[in-house]
Amino acid sequence: MSVNSVNTNMGAMIALQSLENTQQQLSATQKQISTGYRVADSADDGAAYAIAQGIRSTVGALTSANQQLGNAQGLLSTTQSGLNNISNTMASMRDVLVKLSDSSIQGTERTNYEQQYKSMLANVQTFIQDADYNGKTLIGDLTGSSGAFGRVAVARNENGSTYGVATFSGSAMFGSISFTTTQLSGASTVAALITATGTFLNQMGRVGNELNTIGSAIDYVNNQSTYNNDKIDALNSGLGSLIDADLAKESAQLTALQIRQQLGTQALSMANQAPQTLLSLFK
Repeated sequence: MSVNSVNTNMGAMIALQSLENTQQQLSATQKQISTGYRVADSADDGAAYAIAQGIRSTVGALTSANQQLGNAQGLLSTTQSGLNNISNTMASMRDVLVKLSDSSIQGTERTNYEQQYKSMLANVQTFIQDADYNGKTLIGDLTGSSGAFGRVAVARNENGSTYGVATFSGSAMFGSISFTTTQLSGASTVAALITATGTFLNQMGRVGNELNTIGSAIDYVNNQSTYNNDKIDALNSGLGSLIDADLAKESAQLTALQIRQQLGTQALSMANQAPQTLLSLFK
């Protein structure tokens, strides 16, 4: 093919191809700088984008799990507060029972202690009934309780695996320590209630055991939430390594490509002017 042709300008064709290639690279670089991603969509790198979408989904699921764990933390903390108040009140009730176990306490003095015990018992009832969080309760199964009583199974990870928190029957405990006036009126009867194997101490022990259980559940939920956050951070770090753009590198590349674009435009302009030189042959 003759280089001196007005029909086919090879120089212009080569310059145009080079310019188009530069413009494609420039568009890709500008996309990375504007989005901040090396892989912004599947057109950039289909395999990497598919992996990135999976990681994003896992991060979203872990975030949802932590939100559920946060609700569980609220319920457990409320339950712990209720049990602490019950435990403290029962310690004071035990003091009153010790006094009532003394046969020398009689008459008005005994009646006053009996009323004191019943007043504190009413406090225990209130603590049980009001130990609810967001419409749920782990101990409030007495009539008049404000939350739905029942075991809670909370999602703990991205796979929907659950952690179960068992219930404690506040109703059964309350019924066991709701002593009648007849029971409280006899010193020997009261003494039997507060022996090592007596009904009252048994119930105090149950409350103590439940406090231990709830405390362990709080530790578990807190640790799981911390672990999920650490996992989210690790996943996001890996995701960044996979798809984030190196902005310093791309900025330098952008400058180089802009210069190449300018030179390519000039080269194309010069190549397009080459056929004009043929006219001088005919002068």
